[in-house]
Amino acid sequence: MDIHAVSSQIDLDIQQVDSFEALEEFRLRYLGRKGILAELTSVIPSLSKEERAVFGQQVNALKNKLLSLVEDKQKSFSVSPEKRRRTSSDLGMPGLAQELGHLHPLTQITDEICAIFSRMGFTIVEGPEIETEYNNFTGLNIPLEHPSREAFDTFYLKEKTEGGKQKTEKLLLRSHTSPVQVRVMKKHKPPLAIVVPGRVYRPDAVDASHSFMFHQIEGFMVGKDIKFSDLKGILAMFAKAVFGEEIKMRFRPHFFPFTEPSAEVDISCIICKGQGCSVCGRKGWLEILGSGMIHPNVFKQVGIDTKQYTGFAFGMGVERIAMLKYGINDIRLFFENDLRFLRQF
Repeated sequence: MDIHAVSSQIDLDIQQVDSFEALEEFRLRYLGRKGILAELTSVIPSLSKEERAVFGQQVNALKNKLLSLVEDKQKSFSVSPEKRRRTSSDLGMPGLAQELGHLHPLTQITDEICAIFSRMGFTIVEGPEIETEYNNFTGLNIPLEHPSREAFDTFYLKEKTEGGKQKTEKLLLRSHTSPVQVRVMKKHKPPLAIVVPGRVYRPDAVDASHSFMFHQIEGFMVGKDIKFSDLKGILAMFAKAVFGEEIKMRFRPHFFPFTEPSAEVDISCIICKGQGCSVCGRKGWLEILGSGMIHPNVFKQVGIDTKQYTGFAFGMGVERIAMLKYGINDIRLFFENDLRFLRQF
């Protein structure tokens, strides 16, 4: 896509915008999650290092131009109080209140997190919520005997017959967003830098900290000479962008079948600043996500040469990030549609 041609088209399109409705259509076309600017951003990881820097600057300049044009148009459509008083409207007539909605807090947090990683060169990719057992488990080095593959831990669906063959493949509601990692690495060659937002499902009993449906964001990077220190740097930038520059971060050894080595990531408690309180269980730390270096067996499943490439992956629950950031103590509040709660965000 020619970025100069896009810029010229923007100049033409903005001249045709003559109402708030037309302005919103213009904004979504260019600045929406699936808009033209997002398409340009998705090209960046595939460019060479030299091209990436130049093209990235051009994309940022184009984004600033779009934001400025939208803001100017909004101001031009605004009506001053003096002018409003001079209108011929009958001010004695009863008004019709039209309450404007806004994005759900989970959508806001998801967009915020994706924007942070987009600025670091990651591309946003989404995947299906109905997955195959291979993508959800086998391709991620999760063995047959692993408890998560049991029916009490996963929502299994009907079997899928491929063509006229006897072979069947189990379908399920994905239990994490990691299957997209398998899909992307099978379809595209490294280098890769991807973030995957979406809903996931597990048959958990609903309580203050669990839900049968919740949201996750998976992220992974694959390339030559990718190290654990790269993972730490990326996550440190993310944590400070979400929770503030003053927070501290630590990595604790852990086990995940699809990463080795693996680590849980904690941040210093945002309530007590690491001193210890009821929110952090007097420990001074709050767990925010899991991470690690992609296991060689995962690379083998998708046909990536482990002698040439390495990579890291991380995953986080969107609800958990939102609950920590806003001090929410019950996950059910996100799904009860109580406007008194939702209006706060």
